[in-house]
Amino acid sequence: MKSIFMVALMAVAVLLMVPSCATVSTKPLAPGEVRLLGINIREIGDLAANLQYPVNISFEADGRPEITRACFSWSGEGPYCFEVTDVNYGSGTIKVDFRSPANTGHYTLESYVLYIRDERTRSTNVVRTLISVIFK
Repeated sequence: MKSIFMVALMAVAVLLMVPSCATVSTKPLAPGEVRLLGINIREIGDLAANLQYPVNISFEADGRPEITRACFSWSGEGPYCFEVTDVNYGSGTIKVDFRSPANTGHYTLESYVLYIRDERTRSTNVVRTLISVIFK
């Protein structure tokens, strides 16, 4: 029984180390378009329930479109949108403070970003990563 538990625990650990994934288009960006490449929560290990964490979202853009909000959903719940705290066009990173789910468990975290293009609010593609939430 103990060995089965250890195998399951190792499988979860491996899944948590898998980098975020996204189906990224290879076609050229349209003028003013933003395309997300990945998502990284800087916390190592499990997240505590219902706390804020800094998140880096990597992107590429044509020009410097105004990025306004980042939206998150986890395993079908949401979206919950937060103001972007910093955009670095040079490194292609968006920083935002994300609030983790209130309940413990394993989730697929999805994110997209809202930005202004041609005087209209647009939505980017979606990027995903796996997270684990516990009570600390």
